[in-house]
Amino acid sequence: MRATKGYPQFTDLTCLSPSCRVSHGIAGTLLGEMALCAKKRPPEEERRARANDREYNEKFQYASNCIKTSKYNILTFLPVNLFEQFQEVANTYFLFLLILQLIPQISSLSWFTTIVPLVLVLTITAVKDATDDYFRHKSDNQVNNRQSQVLINGTLQQEQWMNVCVGDIIKLENNQFVAADLLLLSSSEPHGLCYIETAELDGETNMKVRQAIPVTSELGDISKLAKFDGEVICEPPNNKLDKFSGTLYWKENKFPLSNQNMLLRGCVLRNTEWCFGLVIFAGPDTKLMQNSGRTKFKRTSIDRLMNTLVLWIFGFLACMGVILAIGNAIWEHEVGTHFQVYLPWDEAVDSAFFSGFLSFWSYIIILNTVVPISLYVSVEVIRLGHSYFINWDKKMFCMKKRTPAEARTTTLNEELGQVEYIFSDKTGTLTQNIMVFNKCSINGHSYGDVFDVLGQKAELGERPEPIDFSFNPLADKKFLFWDPSLLESVKIGNPHTHEFFRLLSLCHTVMSEEKNEGELYYKAQSPDEGALVTAARNFGFVFRSRTPKTITVHEMGTAITYQLLAILDFNNIRKRMSVIVRNPEGKIRLYCKGADTILLDRLHHSNQELLNTTTDHLNEYAGEGLRTLVLAYKDLDEEYYEEWAERRLRASLAQDSREDRLASVYEEVESDMMLLGATAIEDKLQQGVPETIALLTLANIKIWVLTGDKQETAVNIGYSCKMLTDDMTEVFIVTGHTVLEVREELRKAREKMMDSSRTVGNGFTYQEKLCSSRLTSVLEAVAGEYALVINGHSLAHALEADMELEFLETACACKAVICCRVTPLQKAQVVELVKKYKKAVTLAIGDGANDVSMIKTAHIGVGISGQEGIQAVLASDYSFSQFKFLQRLLLVHGRWSYLRMCKFLCYFFYKNFAFTMVHFWFGFFCGFSAQTVYDQYFITLYNIVYTSLPVLAMGVFDQDVPEQRSMEYPKLYEPGQLNLLFNKREFFICIAQGIYTSVLMFFIPYGVFAEATRDDGTQLADYQSFAVTVATSLVIVVSMQIGLDTGYWTAINHFFIWGSLAVYFAILFAMHSKGLFDMFPNQFRFVGNAQNTLAQPTVWLTIVLTTVVCIMPVVAFRFLKLNLKPDLSDTVRYTQLVRKKQKAQHRCMRRVGRTGSRRSGYAFSHQEGFGELIMSGKNMRLSSLALSSFTARSSSSWIESLRRKKSDSASSPSGGADKPLKG
Repeated sequence: MRATKGYPQFTDLTCLSPSCRVSHGIAGTLLGEMALCAKKRPPEEERRARANDREYNEKFQYASNCIKTSKYNILTFLPVNLFEQFQEVANTYFLFLLILQLIPQISSLSWFTTIVPLVLVLTITAVKDATDDYFRHKSDNQVNNRQSQVLINGTLQQEQWMNVCVGDIIKLENNQFVAADLLLLSSSEPHGLCYIETAELDGETNMKVRQAIPVTSELGDISKLAKFDGEVICEPPNNKLDKFSGTLYWKENKFPLSNQNMLLRGCVLRNTEWCFGLVIFAGPDTKLMQNSGRTKFKRTSIDRLMNTLVLWIFGFLACMGVILAIGNAIWEHEVGTHFQVYLPWDEAVDSAFFSGFLSFWSYIIILNTVVPISLYVSVEVIRLGHSYFINWDKKMFCMKKRTPAEARTTTLNEELGQVEYIFSDKTGTLTQNIMVFNKCSINGHSYGDVFDVLGQKAELGERPEPIDFSFNPLADKKFLFWDPSLLESVKIGNPHTHEFFRLLSLCHTVMSEEKNEGELYYKAQSPDEGALVTAARNFGFVFRSRTPKTITVHEMGTAITYQLLAILDFNNIRKRMSVIVRNPEGKIRLYCKGADTILLDRLHHSNQELLNTTTDHLNEYAGEGLRTLVLAYKDLDEEYYEEWAERRLRASLAQDSREDRLASVYEEVESDMMLLGATAIEDKLQQGVPETIALLTLANIKIWVLTGDKQETAVNIGYSCKMLTDDMTEVFIVTGHTVLEVREELRKAREKMMDSSRTVGNGFTYQEKLCSSRLTSVLEAVAGEYALVINGHSLAHALEADMELEFLETACACKAVICCRVTPLQKAQVVELVKKYKKAVTLAIGDGANDVSMIKTAHIGVGISGQEGIQAVLASDYSFSQFKFLQRLLLVHGRWSYLRMCKFLCYFFYKNFAFTMVHFWFGFFCGFSAQTVYDQYFITLYNIVYTSLPVLAMGVFDQDVPEQRSMEYPKLYEPGQLNLLFNKREFFICIAQGIYTSVLMFFIPYGVFAEATRDDGTQLADYQSFAVTVATSLVIVVSMQIGLDTGYWTAINHFFIWGSLAVYFAILFAMHSKGLFDMFPNQFRFVGNAQNTLAQPTVWLTIVLTTVVCIMPVVAFRFLKLNLKPDLSDTVRYTQLVRKKQKAQHRCMRRVGRTGSRRSGYAFSHQEGFGELIMSGKNMRLSSLALSSFTARSSSSWIESLRRKKSDSASSPSGGADKPLKG
């Protein structure tokens, strides 16, 4: 066994409990979290792997399955963790201050004022990091020690996963995860078939079939496999999930290999007793891992801004230090030299210049409280509180799954209030993976609606009991249908109805399993096929079994076997499938089902009247968001069929253009068909998805759907959730296969948008509007609503460097964007593209392992704990069980978190500048001697005790409007997107207010004390009395200010604000008490000073005057702003107050529904190739998918002027890649 080789870490790992990881499988556990153990290898040009020859394969130094996601061990933890923490500028800065405070020549403050908060922060972070790494170690050990059956020296041996190597032959058993990328050699199924579930790879839960090449399919015996010495030469490791190109060299022959022969890591073996595979790619070389993006440390925009502002404050601090140091040097030179006799310099000081130099560092220590370390501690505490609110939110708790919402990170909460783009997966995220046969049209008659006694359509809740299928012992008890007239039509023997369901029971690729007598289990390759076959089953046409050449159906209780002559398979170009069968009477008939846009053009001209009626039904169904399918048939005579079958055989054996030749033969026979009717399937959305999308759209959040599913399915979902509507000006579909085709399609889309926007209104042309509003991008001026649908192969070209800006500009001009058939890596690339040029906050939401890269790439990742494992949850920042909870996460928790954090930061900087700048002014009156105004205990306790809890209470509990109003008025969300509440302008306003307060705080008491006397006539002015007066004024003023800033009062706010004031006075009197003086005479020398000072009426008048002068301008400004220029939250609060006073019933927002008439598109989604497998006797298996309809909301615009201001600073993408786009 060769030594484990190491590779650079791919991602970080956020662990759940070990038991959770065990229960949810290995492959997903590893997704995006692998770091192997060796030096970086040069890139491969080709991969060579020889079976059963480890010595040969070892020379290539391929990766093994050993993983290492942990960062520390016992010896390295302390030094490495401290090194990482001191990479934070703030921690390094405070360490530097601590060192300065240990130098007696420059320090006028005790060292404990800095070391206590610094050690606290470092300890908390270290404990958190140690806990996380402990779980990483446990997870690594579990995965690396997992057992696998490896063929070694002719026998199957249990080997740990970490010891599996390229070239090994592995045995897999049913329901096991595939440990590496394997070439399938043989299986327990006929023809070397095996069935896999790929949910961890592409999000699809339907089963897929893989097949060994014929030459190895017979190697089911251990002895034969032990002698197998074939060599595979194939492509190097890459991230293309749907492609594989290689060649097997064995016995002097070459055998081509494709993706159909491969089992990829992350798949699960299903319905197959066992199979053997040859390891081609292992560890980070597997396609699963190649698609997993690196974990990126996520910081919020406020974090980045705060870091910038802190650097500015450091610069400001240095400037103040320089000014005061220069003042000290001048003072010592001009004045201090005259006092050398009784005020000598320290021994080390030999000049006024050096005295100024030392004074500079002294003032750096004294003034460092403009950015105290308590800022970072307070921010983390507030974020932790917000995270708990998310975890505790009962309205985001799913009763069905008993799953609460979970904030898996505490660092991104306020970013939830600034999201502009949402990138969503489809399957399992927007849908439930539940497909329902809803309605149908047969021979011009529509079935599925239920009417009440007045002839009106009954709503779902008003419907009677569903149809009783008890007459049919083989019926699926879970199937529900409410229109009894369809069952009556079947029972009376209506020939059209019987033929309709006969077609559904014959024209498909479904496999049937009968575990017990009468207990049928259908395994469909596409979920809609399963729904259609189940519908036929319940209405008396039960698909029972199939062989490569026959299909057995129980028609109204009678078993009938049809001879299966041909399956004309589905593909994305044909958009239909057909079967040709011979019934027991010898009659040959073709049954066909497919998209209406394709099939209606292939009908016989005699169907015109029926065609018109069916088209009306199709439009009606599509308007309800249902997936439609048209059914037709054609009778064939024996002579024609024999001739056609001969042409089909020749086409299938052609070496070149095989697909084109077959398509031509199929096209010929699928013509002049007779229309039977149409089906309408409800692909159920998750509950509340349409309403959530509508609400988020009103909040000016743009939603893009990135799915690995087929275009037709994705478009149908788009119509169901009203991302796509009949009112849209145009839906652009980009399907080009070459760079030139894609570029041309994007160019035409932009031209159409430009053409329709030439005249915007009021006589302004497009160009005039562009100039008048100073827009830099065409995106802001396009009139009308557009949508863009793009396929994965087209997206691959669109994401190339020379075309990505064209794609982005086109996509951003559209209201809705749907990307279909995209790989996990492409999802991440789309997110990265928007992040790069739009500079907007992005959120990615998904439920499968195929969404992990996207979730990690976005600013915020949300995982849905659905049907596809927990891999998305493991990689996410937030998780819950239903898409609808996203609106509450953003519009309530996100908006509140952003509001609270912004108010916290504004107040925090204000109170610390008001506190610290007093020292600056005092410096001009104390000979620049670095003497502090306050005593050192007040300086230590100011941010830790006196002002910490009130601002924390505001940062944790404050809200401008109740949660109901946040949901009712989604436009309240826009200030966060525009970053209005905390930016550089707001920061300077806070700083200006703090400096203004410090000026009044110092000079009003200074002016009063210059002339004031005590009650006994003695001079009031002394250092300690002045310090107590200024400190008391400061605490009262900042307490009054936070009272003004608090918008939502709770008992906790009251307790903390007034309690902090009480604590201040209690500590003040205690520190000036005789008791402390007796215990610590050197530390507390000013006995009774506080009591004597605060007993003077002049002092209290000074405090009141200072407070009023500091606070009144703020009150006046806010009063005028509220009356002259209120924002939306002010208006909402005022409206609520008026309603409360009038005791009027609150009027809920109306939801105006619109029913479109556009067809929801093509509703037949499965892959090509399954018909051929069935006909060859290579049976297959499957899964399911889902959706519903919805009510749209009307929107009104606001803050548009501010949004235009934001876009003014943006650059057009056409201007070059170096100019960022702004939305």
